[in-house]
Amino acid sequence: MKNPFDTLKQEAPQVAEAFNNLISAISNTGGLDAKTRQLVFVGIKAAQGDTAAAVAHTPMAKKEGATREEIRDTILMTLTVSGIQGITHCLIPVLDAYDRAGLQP
Repeated sequence: MKNPFDTLKQEAPQVAEAFNNLISAISNTGGLDAKTRQLVFVGIKAAQGDTAAAVAHTPMAKKEGATREEIRDTILMTLTVSGIQGITHCLIPVLDAYDRAGLQP
């Protein structure tokens, strides 16, 4: 399976660079620490039902110190704002990704 961001970089390098700059600017605003940013991202993507993105960011959250319980609760929080979708689509794959990451928080 191709990485969509690699394809974006090949097909539209200026857009890819602008996107990366936007991510960098948001990440450097200073209001949230890296762990919290990753937890927010996991929660937003789970609420949207974007399992692949939630799973991809789970090891990043773990690397930044997120515990399994924090990951779990991040997914559970989506229940209050977007219904059961985050639980049914993302809870199991995200916790599996956390367990496979092999990094100690």
